[in-house]
Amino acid sequence: MTQTEVRICVVGDELSVGVGDARALGWTGRVMARTRFGRPAMAFTLAVPGETSSALGARWQAETESRFGPEDTCENRLVVALGRHDVDSSLSVARSRLNLANILDVAETSRIPAFVVGPPPGRPEDGGRIAELSAAFSDVASRRRVPYVDTYTPLAQHEQWLADLATNGSTYPGQAGYGLMAWLVLHTGWHAWLGLPADE
Repeated sequence: MTQTEVRICVVGDELSVGVGDARALGWTGRVMARTRFGRPAMAFTLAVPGETSSALGARWQAETESRFGPEDTCENRLVVALGRHDVDSSLSVARSRLNLANILDVAETSRIPAFVVGPPPGRPEDGGRIAELSAAFSDVASRRRVPYVDTYTPLAQHEQWLADLATNGSTYPGQAGYGLMAWLVLHTGWHAWLGLPADE
């Protein structure tokens, strides 16, 4: 009997590919490195810089389709890595909610299990709006019983995260910051979602 292959597509903005990380791993590379599948697995990070949830909603299906395999030989999974560009683009929280809801509903209809990673802290002046956005995304995911990783709340006042942003002189973290994001993902249902034993 042929072993089912796992294919994971991560769709998101530049944060999903680790911009600012000297090791070029980002949180996705670190999470995959800590995931022991025990069978063939492929992960594809499909990132577009500056992308809002509206733009992500418009492209994710076409981009994942050619990477996912047939259901009888592949276990296809979707990671939605939401960034902070909805705030920059002045998208309403209602619109952002709807965008995520549409993505998750289409994924469910297509029988593709989804996992959502929320936006991390950025500029201090955007804090309140990112917090509101993260709470809205969390609500949308929980209503659909989809795992959601809140990266905003634990990192908003985290010394290492803030030091990383200050060192980089931007809204992008460095190695420590992406390591923190990876830890949050790994400890918020990642292994359970994949049907794997928890990471030690």
